[in-house]
Amino acid sequence: MAITLSERAASHVSRYIEKRGKGLGLRLGVKTTGCSGLAYKLEYADQQLPEDLHFESHGVQIFVDAKSLPYIDGTELDFVREGLNEGFKFHNPNVKSECGCGESFNI
Repeated sequence: MAITLSERAASHVSRYIEKRGKGLGLRLGVKTTGCSGLAYKLEYADQQLPEDLHFESHGVQIFVDAKSLPYIDGTELDFVREGLNEGFKFHNPNVKSECGCGESFNI
């Protein structure tokens, strides 16, 4: 079981935490929503919670709650620039389908 970051995503997260002046790493999870059923939750983590599972990738700590892990196990998080837009992109091997807007997915 593992969640990883690309080098580009890890670099972006590290720079942002440094600019913020606080933070341990990244918190990743899923929530029930959207037209396909599940959506990613992504936020900066300022502390490790008792229910968190802990991973590390390219020097960045990643925290995931145990309920979310079966849906995102094996996921690599990348940071991409597409034209004028930039943001995180999830490469989740468990996804069977995604909604047309790209905001939610189904396992």
